[in-house]
Amino acid sequence: MATMLTLGRKAATPILAALILGCLLAAAGPAVAADQRKAALELRAKYAAELEQLAAWCEANQLPAEARTTRRIRGPSDPNKFYVPILPSEVGPAKLPADASAKVVEWNARLGRLRHEQAVALFEIARRAARAGRATTAFELALAAVQASPDYEPTRRLFGYQKFHDQWRTPYEVKKLRSGFVWSDKFGWLSKANLHRYEQGQRFCDGHWITVAEDAERHRDIQLGWDVETEHYTIRTNHSLEAGVALGVKLERLHRLWRDMFICYWASEADVIAMFDGRPRPPSRPLPRHNVVCFRNRDDYLRALRAGLPNIDVTVGVYVDRMRRAYFFADKQNDDRTLYHEATHQLFHESRPVAPEVGWKTNFWIVEGIAMYMESLRQEDGFYVLGGFEDERLHAAQYRLLVDKFYVPLQQFCGFGMTKLQSDPRIRTLYSQAAGLANFLVAYDGGRYRDALVTYLRAVYSGHDDADTLAKLTAARYSELDRQYHEFIERGTANGKRKR
Repeated sequence: MATMLTLGRKAATPILAALILGCLLAAAGPAVAADQRKAALELRAKYAAELEQLAAWCEANQLPAEARTTRRIRGPSDPNKFYVPILPSEVGPAKLPADASAKVVEWNARLGRLRHEQAVALFEIARRAARAGRATTAFELALAAVQASPDYEPTRRLFGYQKFHDQWRTPYEVKKLRSGFVWSDKFGWLSKANLHRYEQGQRFCDGHWITVAEDAERHRDIQLGWDVETEHYTIRTNHSLEAGVALGVKLERLHRLWRDMFICYWASEADVIAMFDGRPRPPSRPLPRHNVVCFRNRDDYLRALRAGLPNIDVTVGVYVDRMRRAYFFADKQNDDRTLYHEATHQLFHESRPVAPEVGWKTNFWIVEGIAMYMESLRQEDGFYVLGGFEDERLHAAQYRLLVDKFYVPLQQFCGFGMTKLQSDPRIRTLYSQAAGLANFLVAYDGGRYRDALVTYLRAVYSGHDDADTLAKLTAARYSELDRQYHEFIERGTANGKRKR
């Protein structure tokens, strides 16, 4: 089981408390949210019908490949999953062959218009949602807009991209490229002049070139390990440069999803509105750089951490709050779930000031529940995906509720602090319920509680929570949320077999 050690942190300030109150008030507008969801659903239904009409036109004109492409544009639609499109880096749509027929040219133009119009309309609804204090809903709609048209500039700017040499790049990437660096999927950011020599098996160290074997020997000790820099992370490893780069790519992927999904956690309402208005305003609290250490093997991991962390032997990865650092080790048998779990703890703890001993008295379940939800990150058909009933955590939650008939009512569960939950002999079953409830708050009824979830997390991490906070934010009695959770799990049984 992955373990988070939550140790020491400065308490929230009065200004922070005021920001929390503003978010609480903003989250209490269910009527406005319902109107925005209805408008978005109607727009999506209209778009789907227009795409189908165009696909039918393609079939009538003997363009079967174009018909298939048109239908794929809609993307996946499992309501129990959260989708983030994998965006192309190139600016502009793919060019048609020079010998494309007049019908293909017409199809391409019609499809381009449909996609652009959908992006513009979705972005406008998203902007209204942002101004109504529904930041999470706004970013979900913006994701749909950028999926419809990856080159629509307002959405690309919103997600932190700008045009640079016919590519969509982040400001960090532009700065590196202008400084003469290039990105290698194997070696990370390197001077353009050095890339070829790295590809030929040479390494630059202490002012001169050495062999790969010599480089590995110099970095055997973690204190002298390779340091890999990505946009949001500094990674130290004594495994290999390549392993550090691969780890950085995964962490940046998680960071992107986390940042977009939990925007109201780390940014103020004014920041969000400015983003949607396209105003060049720096965030009131820039996101920090996160430190990660990846050891060559488990023995190095235990040897380095055992003195300061007596329970380290039961972990396969850990985030230590007081050190502001996450620790992992390379192992072919390890999957990415522990990485994403502990890195999620790191993001929530380091992206804003948090209270000491988060979840110590109440609501600890959501601290672990949301980390287990983020474990599910994977890639499917051109999207990064979270959640869904195929995921092992939600399978387990189904089994506990429907087969074991185990469920702790939310009124009671929200009263569990860290010690109470982690010392309970039913801890594994309680964790399964926490994972199920996190999925429920993200996905139920088209995301009805998604904004409330983010505000709930902000309240818990800021120490402005009690056992009734979730009920207040969702504007629903706990008994009603219990009923809806059961309904959510029951409906998901059609998505796959239950699993222990």
